Amino acid sequence: MTTNSLMTHLECSKCGTVHDADKLQQLCRECAAPLLVRYDLQAAAKMLKKEDLLTRPASLWRYKELLPVRDERNIVSFGEGMTPIYTAPRAGTKAGVPNLYIKDEGILPTATFKARGAAVGVSKAKEVGVKTLAMPTNGNAGGAWALYAARAGIQSYIVMPENAPKITRNETAVSGADLYLVNGVISDAGKIVGKAVGENGWFDASTLKEPYRIEGKKTMGYEIAEQFNWEVPDVILYPTGGGVGLIAIYKALQELQAMGWIGEKMPRLVSVQASGCAPIVKAWQEGKRESEFWPDSDTIAFGVNVPKALGDFLVLEAVYNTDGCAIAIDDEDTLRAQQTLASLDGAFICPEGASLYAAVEQLKAQDWLNENDKVLLLNTGAGLKYPNTVQINPPLLQPGDDLPNG
Repeated sequence: MTTNSLMTHLECSKCGTVHDADKLQQLCRECAAPLLVRYDLQAAAKMLKKEDLLTRPASLWRYKELLPVRDERNIVSFGEGMTPIYTAPRAGTKAGVPNLYIKDEGILPTATFKARGAAVGVSKAKEVGVKTLAMPTNGNAGGAWALYAARAGIQSYIVMPENAPKITRNETAVSGADLYLVNGVISDAGKIVGKAVGENGWFDASTLKEPYRIEGKKTMGYEIAEQFNWEVPDVILYPTGGGVGLIAIYKALQELQAMGWIGEKMPRLVSVQASGCAPIVKAWQEGKRESEFWPDSDTIAFGVNVPKALGDFLVLEAVYNTDGCAIAIDDEDTLRAQQTLASLDGAFICPEGASLYAAVEQLKAQDWLNENDKVLLLNTGAGLKYPNTVQINPPLLQPGDDLPNG
């Protein structure tokens, strides 16, 4: 029942200290930085062929040799992965970027990209013997980890801000998780979780405080390369809160380059944040390698309301190393972009994803993008999970009324 995983070790993202990948690990024991999973990519290049993928299930587990789970019996899955990439021709033309694509993570189990991280993170947690996990969340990650943990038989404690979307609160609670709300933001939830983890010995599933969530999310990068027939797009835009998705895509593309599956071209990676919470953007504008805490953060794109990301230096590294950029979008522009994508191309996506289209408009106006660029938006969730972003008041008809003509 082996997966033939080629994982070799964990490596500290700052000091490079090596850690055992098959024991319960959190942050680096030397410098408390996030750990990254490493693989024998030379062996992968010899063992695996692109053609091998064609006969495998259309899920993220098709890349099992490059994932950290050793035994297939520990895989916890709802069939997540291989989300579609489709064009947005009318919205793209309107923005001056006709080669506009959307990768839609909203069709995953739990309706967001968080299912990827939960699938691999919970699977590996099960493999190393975790019985109880705890995490702070803005909502979607909590829902995903709670449901996958329930499937794995792992108890979960989830703490989220009081104003987290009701849908994700319900999603978390129905899983049987112990759900708590905090009168504050995700960093306040994180402090509560950190204290409980220290006192009870629970597994801390906070963003980048365990090494395996990023491995689930990196499969977005593998899929992008495969779906574009191993010719990567020119630009990839990603909404950034904790930043794991962008970090993960960059890691995936680096691994594919090391295996010789893609060429030297690397997409320019764009980190998109909300104007009400833009610590990464501020750091990038100032040429810094780490961000500062963003006070009084607030945005309708609730998933990116992260005042200070643990992996901020990894996000900025990905942006700098790919000649990318970081940009902040006002909530008003995000809501307008959500309407534009839905009305022009039928793509009803989450506000975090919609902010990427507003970023495309602005970057094109600044000539950072040109009309020949192949541009990919990573929509991280379904618009249906955010009913408060659309306000309507349709006319009420009576039985027998006629519809107005024109």
